[in-house]
Amino acid sequence: MTSPRSLTLTNSQRILKKVFVSGCYDILHAGHLQFFEEARALGDYLIVSFASADVLWHHKRRKPSIPDDHKRALLQGLRMVDEVIVTHGHKEGLDFEDDFLRIKPNFLIVTEDDRYGDLKRELCARVGANYTLLAKTPPRFEPVSTSSIVRWVQAPTEAPLRVDFAGGWLDVPRFSRAGEYVVNCAISPLVSLREWPYEKQAGLGGSGAWALLNGRDGVDSEIDLGVGWQDPAVIRETGLCVWRSGHRPVLDFKMNGDFLQGKMAIYWTGTSHDTPGVVGLPRDYDAIALSGRIAREGVLAADLQKISEGISCYHQTQLDEGMQPLPEIEGAIAKKYSGGGYGGYGLYIFVSSAARDAALAVHPLLRPVEPFCRL
Repeated sequence: MTSPRSLTLTNSQRILKKVFVSGCYDILHAGHLQFFEEARALGDYLIVSFASADVLWHHKRRKPSIPDDHKRALLQGLRMVDEVIVTHGHKEGLDFEDDFLRIKPNFLIVTEDDRYGDLKRELCARVGANYTLLAKTPPRFEPVSTSSIVRWVQAPTEAPLRVDFAGGWLDVPRFSRAGEYVVNCAISPLVSLREWPYEKQAGLGGSGAWALLNGRDGVDSEIDLGVGWQDPAVIRETGLCVWRSGHRPVLDFKMNGDFLQGKMAIYWTGTSHDTPGVVGLPRDYDAIALSGRIAREGVLAADLQKISEGISCYHQTQLDEGMQPLPEIEGAIAKKYSGGGYGGYGLYIFVSSAARDAALAVHPLLRPVEPFCRL
């Protein structure tokens, strides 16, 4: 039995302005719906074509997220879509060519980033269709692309923050030095989008963790801010890490950091800090590089005293830079400002778990953190 929808099309086919769009639409999202609505507004009848699983494999060597018949049913169920076509052509960029020539639509609608404009204009000329660029309007929702949704789905629900031991600023591309090192450690307790048991803007790499939890890598955004890549790198990698100084993160080696268990704590100084705001200040990069080399030796030997020597070397550069001395705490063998300093948290290393426990009992602004390594 012919449906009312089919009858309407048969009786009105000669006067309808048919609009044609094509794509993979592999994970249907709000950005697609917005595009369909804007395309449909240019005519009377919207035809949506998508590449079949066979075409997707032929051109991109991947399978669709859902079978073709399920995707077709989802698209057909949208109120602004009048017809759905599964295409099988193997011409790159024009897998829909045979169907397009058969239907002879009035419009072929593409977005401004269309990579096959010349081919599609020639195809439109063959049937007298209008090749129409649709400007990208501000999205109503985030994320707005298939790849960003995949990253969102794959994003962890919890992430560590980090403490940096030595070599900081050598992860900033313009300050990087070949042959030098950045040493840092991912820490627990973990954070999530709903639970954040630390002060914000405190030098623990919170922006890197936030990016990871939201399905973003974070390295590029940190570099774009004019700061370094160490935060998102170690938060993604986890563990006690030694990185090679350079324009992009390259892991020299890492350990689980078990020998640091019970020996680290962070002290809230009472004020937040602004890493981008201090990145351009003068500082002793020779001494910072030395701190990284010393701390690296300590990590290699799992030697707490050697790591503490590297941390203390770095802290001296912070004092020379103009930061206020951190409080002396009994039982601590090293301390430094975390991150860019001038506020935020101070990192303390203790000679033993007992010494840390004693300090925690008398310093309410001191809190324990532990090394975190995800296998």
